[in-house]
Amino acid sequence: METTSVDLALFSCHILAIPYPGRGHINPLMNLCKLIATTSKPNHLLQISFIVTEEWFSFLKSEPKPDNIQFQTIPNVIPSEKDRSKDLLGFVEAVYTKMKAPIDSILDGLPKPNMILADSLLPWAVGIGERRNIPVASFWTMSATVFSILHHHQLLLANGHFEANLAEQGEELVSYIPGITPICVKDLPPVFHCKYREMLHLILEVMSQLVNKAQYALFTTIEPLETQVIEALQAEIPVPIFTVGPTIPYLDTEFKTNQPCPNYLSWLDDQPKDSVLYISQGSFLSVSNTQLDEIIAGVHSSGVRTFWVARETSSLLITDGIGKRGIVVPWCDQLRVLCHPSVGGFWSHCGWNSTKEGAFAGVPFLTFPIVADQFTNSKQIVEDWKIGWRVNKESENLVKRDEIALLVQSFMDLDSYHGREMRKRAMGIRKIFQEAIEGGAIQANIYKFIQDISQGPRQ
Repeated sequence: METTSVDLALFSCHILAIPYPGRGHINPLMNLCKLIATTSKPNHLLQISFIVTEEWFSFLKSEPKPDNIQFQTIPNVIPSEKDRSKDLLGFVEAVYTKMKAPIDSILDGLPKPNMILADSLLPWAVGIGERRNIPVASFWTMSATVFSILHHHQLLLANGHFEANLAEQGEELVSYIPGITPICVKDLPPVFHCKYREMLHLILEVMSQLVNKAQYALFTTIEPLETQVIEALQAEIPVPIFTVGPTIPYLDTEFKTNQPCPNYLSWLDDQPKDSVLYISQGSFLSVSNTQLDEIIAGVHSSGVRTFWVARETSSLLITDGIGKRGIVVPWCDQLRVLCHPSVGGFWSHCGWNSTKEGAFAGVPFLTFPIVADQFTNSKQIVEDWKIGWRVNKESENLVKRDEIALLVQSFMDLDSYHGREMRKRAMGIRKIFQEAIEGGAIQANIYKFIQDISQGPRQ
């Protein structure tokens, strides 16, 4: 099914973008496509076809975007987004086995694109490109640090950390991965040591396809944040690496017109500077009900002003528990909220997108990782950048309300020495983002990428 009748043969550069079907993957790829669309020169006549399921199209169709990005849809061949968390492995297997055929069919009806820009977690996209003689750019939505850890899995195996027992080895340091500062075993991606280990073979297939068969690797980071990691990878892998920036929606204001100010922003306007703790545990997996009860009680006991983002199943519980010093919403424009002057901290699950948005906004973090790359991102925030504190120091243990209350009070104390120093460092990270964006480094990398795929022979 096509959502547009644009004659793609008229364009000198046509990119087919294929995101992994999840909010944490679709958003950064769309943000990159917006950057590509606005960075390209007028004489490039660039067009981007963005492929999603019919369900995802219903979620995305009203969101603002440049005219040269158009949706193409495939049937809902995978489980609904609303049911994804009920059977994560089943969802992943459906993505790996059910999406390839309908996307292949879409390509049958289009002029051959110059490039397939596909999420790295869709290894079959590399196969489609190889069979059709179309270059593939693999889009990595996690940190370069996580990529490097996965890429060097043989080093983990050789050092006895590949399937580590966290109870015995969790505090052991991994200090042998090129470009990466020493990291505890417990902070490695959990595919190496927990219940999601059954996904490891899928992840390693992804790494193999990207390193050995893709024509480009795009990393959603800025080089100054992960310089040593990126330099080490560039020296090791044969694929050209482009750092394409944070791929967060800092450009979106250019596409939004005449939209009313949400009530939650009006509420923030009434709060003192740096007084609000923004709390979001992500859009997918969340904490247990028991842990949520402790968080609500602890945060309420702290007396700190709070802005919560919570699903419908949790929002009533949170509303009842926080009293009059907070607000609860089912969704918000997270980057706008984080950049608001009244927000002084970010309680986060540490997904890579949220990590970049908080760092871009220059706010310090309380980290509460749950799954996947979040533990590694938390380690980067707390130990490498030194702009946050851990809440759940031991991921398997319940964090009690009294501990949470004291931590939140201390964290939001703007007069404490440690709080002031942490906020200075957070503003330093913000400056790094601003220099990369305003200084043109990101746009230069993207323009170089566009030039490369535009000037190559149409295959």
